[in-house]
Amino acid sequence: MEKKPENIIRLQFLVLLSGIVLMAIKFVAHLITGSNAILSDALESIINVAAGFFALYSLWLSKQPKDENHPYGHGKIEFISAGFEGGMIVLAAIYILFEAVHSFINPTEVKQLDIGIYLVAFSGAVNFIMGILLVKAGKRNKAEAMVADGKHLMTDTYTSMGLVLGLVLVQYTHMLWLDGIIAMLMGCMILVTGYQLLRKSLAGLMDETDPEIIADLLIVLNQNRKTSWIDMHNLRVVKYGANYHMDAHITLPWYWSLEEAHEEVSAVDRLVADKFHKDIELFLHADPCIPTSCSICELSNCAERKQPFQTRMVWDEANLLSNKKHQI
Repeated sequence: MEKKPENIIRLQFLVLLSGIVLMAIKFVAHLITGSNAILSDALESIINVAAGFFALYSLWLSKQPKDENHPYGHGKIEFISAGFEGGMIVLAAIYILFEAVHSFINPTEVKQLDIGIYLVAFSGAVNFIMGILLVKAGKRNKAEAMVADGKHLMTDTYTSMGLVLGLVLVQYTHMLWLDGIIAMLMGCMILVTGYQLLRKSLAGLMDETDPEIIADLLIVLNQNRKTSWIDMHNLRVVKYGANYHMDAHITLPWYWSLEEAHEEVSAVDRLVADKFHKDIELFLHADPCIPTSCSICELSNCAERKQPFQTRMVWDEANLLSNKKHQI
């Protein structure tokens, strides 16, 4: 069952408060141990908190209704939020790598690592739980910013696990230079996470085609297609936060009345709304058929047929996205 927007925002707010507490715990762990690896984890927590603030705001804004200035809604803010988070992560990773190289060249003594290990392990476990909650709630409510924030927290858990293992190794081997190596590895992992978030954000902002969405839509259209739907082309699906906007051209018999054509367009609209299981706004442009359309037209009682039917056109990603009527 989909949660109410206010409940989703409340969950994001609670996760943000928890992130602030965990950030403080990690900085305390660094002050106790003097470990640069723990410092890198603490610095990333600053990014977690900053990104959490932005995610909370974007989540609230994306749920605002459409208005005259934003006819498609406010959902694009979620891609901006994910991009901001990715950019912050990249900057943090660069700084962490710089500090890690310095720590490797000039290793410093670390102390009371057992306390630091317990604190980092605890914060990692809490981050993992919060990350799972955010990803599940975000996917259920199609909130891109929440999903991005949840995945970031889960990635933070993985780096914390690696950090704990590395610190245990430093504690028992007394090889201080390992602290710098661990910090470098964490910096690289964090850098990859930041790049992935940036890549997804840019894809959303530039309306990049989502193959999974197109594939799901094709299944619905092909399984429920009517013989009067001679052709469909110039398909465009754009994501606006939790909502989708779809444009397409559908080819119908040229001699139909405007009322008949409108009824078929409405039938496609109802089909997508009922079967696609996503909040989608559909705009269909009705095209009249032309003589070359007869070869793929399955209407058996057409008095205007110019050539015999030859084969059924299977709608796939290649021909549905192209901006031209299809023919044999």
